[in-house]
Amino acid sequence: MIETLAVEGYRSLRDVVVPLGRLTVVTGANGTGKSSLYRAMRLLADAGSGDLIASLARSGGLDSVRWAGPEVVSRAMRAGEVPVQGTVRSGPVRLRLGVSGDSFGYAVDLGLPTHSESGRFPLDPRIKAEAVWSGSVLRPATSLVERAGAAVRIRDGRTWAQTRTIAGSDSILTELAGSDQAHEVREVRERLRGWRFYDHLRTDPEAPAREARLATRTPVLAHDGADVAAALATIEEIGREDLLADAVAAAFDGSRVEFVEDGPRLGLALRQAGMLRPLAAAELSDGTVRYLMLVAALLTPRPPELLVLNEPETSLHPDLLPSLAQLVVAAAEEAQVVLLTHAAHLVDLVGRAAAGAVDLARVELAKDLGETVVVGQGRLEAPPWQWPKR
Repeated sequence: MIETLAVEGYRSLRDVVVPLGRLTVVTGANGTGKSSLYRAMRLLADAGSGDLIASLARSGGLDSVRWAGPEVVSRAMRAGEVPVQGTVRSGPVRLRLGVSGDSFGYAVDLGLPTHSESGRFPLDPRIKAEAVWSGSVLRPATSLVERAGAAVRIRDGRTWAQTRTIAGSDSILTELAGSDQAHEVREVRERLRGWRFYDHLRTDPEAPAREARLATRTPVLAHDGADVAAALATIEEIGREDLLADAVAAAFDGSRVEFVEDGPRLGLALRQAGMLRPLAAAELSDGTVRYLMLVAALLTPRPPELLVLNEPETSLHPDLLPSLAQLVVAAAEEAQVVLLTHAAHLVDLVGRAAAGAVDLARVELAKDLGETVVVGQGRLEAPPWQWPKR
């Protein structure tokens, strides 16, 4: 299980170390950094799939996403005795991302390219340091793979048995994945790339989910929910029809999902009490379609190691939130779940549903002089964390 998420120098996340539970609810007012935390997690998943550098470049490069405040926030600034102002930079530009769990840890440190490195790709940052380690905290005794600049070394037992060089645009997660001496790297890569995110479920009138699509078994809902009909039909086919029926009936007053077969294509409909015919997906409200997508995502027969939901309550009627809370807690019994939301009612409902069922961690974010902080977390109360050295 993932226990700690660390981010430094990314948007408003100047230096944040967040503890994670089996089910973690991240809350905070708009603009406090929930979206930045979500994007940081996506960047870590991108590292696993080899897309970290390109993802940052698509965002405008490090200059567009790095911490925009002063390098040092003094006590006088926090007390309001002097205005927030820039200071002479004493260290290099850094964007650092890391994650650790009960069995492994990974961290990456990115910086600006030199003039000779940038060439025709000035927005591509460079990886300055990386590490893979065993256990929850990076220490000399737990380090398995270390990378400083282009130099990489791999541990074999008590000695460093192999060294090699890697270009600044490449990650050890992709370059060492085929090495017999770095099977831990393969494990970390596969775990990161297996994380699942849902934040762009399309419910607009032109959304693919509202149309019949090719019928094929779909154990994992697409990131935009386009294959919701096939995903729900797969849940029903594998023997979870009771869970599906309960989730829909509880939310829509006894309604049930039906499937419209059109040759090799499959469409979605909802049979509601008192209606003479089922309503096709094209006729359903945005909130109804979104809820059905969330049902497909949370009842997946192939749960990921980590499932991240960003503001799933968007466009949902408040009456649907109790059913959504039950689904989230049930999903956390099979996969680790991170829920980012600003809906206080949903937070309360999830807390009640989780009581005695799953380990629940609550993380509230706030802003302090533009910097995202974890409410109630003192300097000595954050999970222990060490970054790899450049």
